Amino acid sequence: MIRVLVADDQETVRTGLRMLLETQPGIEVVGEASDGVAAVELARRLRPDVALLDIRMPRLDGIEATALLAGTDVTDPVAVVIITTFDLDEYVHAALRAGAKGFLLKDAGPQLIGEALRAAANGDALIAPRITVRLLAEFARRPPRPRQPMDPLTAREEDVLALLAAGLTNNEIGDRLFLSLGTVKTHIGGILTKLGLRNRVEAAMWAYESGRIRP
Repeated sequence: MIRVLVADDQETVRTGLRMLLETQPGIEVVGEASDGVAAVELARRLRPDVALLDIRMPRLDGIEATALLAGTDVTDPVAVVIITTFDLDEYVHAALRAGAKGFLLKDAGPQLIGEALRAAANGDALIAPRITVRLLAEFARRPPRPRQPMDPLTAREEDVLALLAAGLTNNEIGDRLFLSLGTVKTHIGGILTKLGLRNRVEAAMWAYESGRIRP
């Protein structure tokens, strides 16, 4: 059972998300918060598997709350998925760099929201497809960065990175490359270690920002 905390300043939205999530097998809403400060306090007390946070909230916005719950200096992080009405690139970039493992729009269907929560709970990440396409196109337009991995990626790691950057899940990568799920996770772990990154979203961003991968 994946335990989820929902935070949004509108009660009707929180109620709608709770009702939607209750239709998803294996997901339980364990708490609700109406602002960012309450979300952080409740997440630290309840220790949910995933915190589903809105961007614009009183007292503390979703990005600041994400940094407090999932930032690089947090010793015991909580997985965070951002869900918002505002389809703005600056919000996406800020949320991912703050440590979010997912970014969804509020018009996402129950299946996509459920997939994002399960991915975050399992240490993976999921971004709404239309946002992913736009982000990758933007990264492709940027001048390549000179940053290189501490150790060269192996040929198989390059294959895994390309599929990861294309938005495939671990299972899909395994099916495409005829690898077991455990082997895929091992390769992704090696990629993150060599690149000095925290998660697969950052790895995908690096692949495009470095010019190694093109849409």
